[in-house]
Amino acid sequence: MTLEEIKAAIDAGQTVHWANTGYRVHKDRLGQYLITFEPNGSTIGLTGMSEQRLNGEEAEFFIAGPEGGDENTQDGHPRPDGQGRGVVPGGKVAQSLRRQR
Repeated sequence: MTLEEIKAAIDAGQTVHWANTGYRVHKDRLGQYLITFEPNGSTIGLTGMSEQRLNGEEAEFFIAGPEGGDENTQDGHPRPDGQGRGVVPGGKVAQSLRRQR
């Protein structure tokens, strides 16, 4: 998903995740788009300070399925990698969030 697609989905009330369902992308009351690791609340901005570069690869962002799952792409079809929950395209394991320099 591109930055614009992510923002549009969030503004439309859809649930967007990064890498796996533990990371939720949301907009705070100040209008900032953030990525939060739900189990511990660790949060970073959706983008770097330039607000142009995503803190993650476009292919790692996805919209949650109708029941909150992530088994399908945003159009409701199975993910092409066939890996399912918790695995990003290409079978890579999600890395922890760390400060971007």
